[in-house]
Amino acid sequence: MTHILHIDASANLTTSISRAASAKLVADLGGTVTYRDLAATPLPQINGPWADARLTDPEARSSDDQDRLALSDTLVAELQAADTIVIGTPVYNFASPASLKAWMDLVARPGVTFAYTAEGPKGLLEGKKAIVTVASGGTEIGSGIDFLTPHLQFFLGFIGITDVEFVAAKDIAPPLAA
Repeated sequence: MTHILHIDASANLTTSISRAASAKLVADLGGTVTYRDLAATPLPQINGPWADARLTDPEARSSDDQDRLALSDTLVAELQAADTIVIGTPVYNFASPASLKAWMDLVARPGVTFAYTAEGPKGLLEGKKAIVTVASGGTEIGSGIDFLTPHLQFFLGFIGITDVEFVAAKDIAPPLAA
């Protein structure tokens, strides 16, 4: 059975087109679901002690380092367990919401989600599919002012997820209740 990691990034908890579209997509796909709402349960920004802990050899990490990385470990485990990742996101100021960027920062882990090799970085989360429902308002997906989709495409590929599809949320979202 397919396991889906469903991530919503819109700060709009009630009338979000990206949320409606991602929920419909997840329902249509079927399977088991892990849900992560980046607005209802905000993630912290990374900081110096977190970055130091991330780069410390796992065998040498202190209990404080392990505590600093605990949430990141959970987020990475959610990604590792998923066959399909569905991300519902709006475009805010031509790019991703800060909540989605915080998630990306927390899951980009050398030796865990990517590795440095002689040929350059290699993603370690291969064999997964990502579908991103994008509510873009006046920013057309793929246009010269869309910085969300190329950033997400590159980031997901960087961690090994190269099968990525972007869908205009307005094309699949059910009508919102008035």
